Amino acid sequence: MKSLCVGALLAVSGLGVASVASASEDGGHKMEHQKWGFNGMFGTYDADAMARGYQVYREVCASCHALEHLSFRHLGDKGGPFYNPEFPNPSDNPDVKAFAQDWSVPDIDQDNGDPIDRPGIPADKFPAIFPNAIAAAASNGGAVPPDLSLITKARTGGADYVYALLTGYHEAPHDVDMAEGTHYNTMFPGNQIKMAPPLFDGLVEYAARTVPGEHGGEAHTIAAPEATAEQMARDVVEFLTWAGDPKMEVRKKLGFATFLYLFIFSLLLFATYKQVWKGVKH
Repeated sequence: MKSLCVGALLAVSGLGVASVASASEDGGHKMEHQKWGFNGMFGTYDADAMARGYQVYREVCASCHALEHLSFRHLGDKGGPFYNPEFPNPSDNPDVKAFAQDWSVPDIDQDNGDPIDRPGIPADKFPAIFPNAIAAAASNGGAVPPDLSLITKARTGGADYVYALLTGYHEAPHDVDMAEGTHYNTMFPGNQIKMAPPLFDGLVEYAARTVPGEHGGEAHTIAAPEATAEQMARDVVEFLTWAGDPKMEVRKKLGFATFLYLFIFSLLLFATYKQVWKGVKH
């Protein structure tokens, strides 16, 4: 599982930093722009996709890749994948508590000062996967798996690039001479990467999700989609995009409200100007 996880995200972190144009020049296919609900002025995240994406991250990628800029409590923030209106304080959210306890967090024994590991709490940040970069490189063929907190922000093409890379593994054409130990990826510059495909159909088992009702409404159950490689790629990209910009929805709403305020204020100023100077010849 570790080799599969390293496969996709090392590609994103290393040579994957190349632009879409250079990928095409080196033999890569042109990146297709996906339809994401979070794009645009009024874009929002898909909470169900984010929740599934967290599952993919936890079960597939978390053996190698951390989310060092994210705390467990962020999962339960408004706009987050596990927000519950019954628990405005995400630290009280039972789902968030359960997710945090699923992780082992390093700490110091308060009695003797010895290093210990304890179950996580909502206030904790996602822990590092390896104690240091040397240990990370030693466990992953000499390469340090990148942190994923800002991965969609740090790559040209953002979410589109990460999705294209994760789904870009195919059988190599017969006329392509593949180097030993490499895999054919249509998105990667040169089309050859050493990392194995990270996702395949049925890798994780999606379950139906019960979502609490808003404003005291009844909870409802959302059926889970089939866990195809493409679906898992979309879900984990949705989650990672949120992880890199968890306050996007709030920022967009505030920006639109500010724009609307300035527009109305400008109309009032213009009307005032016309009223004040209406009897004055220019």
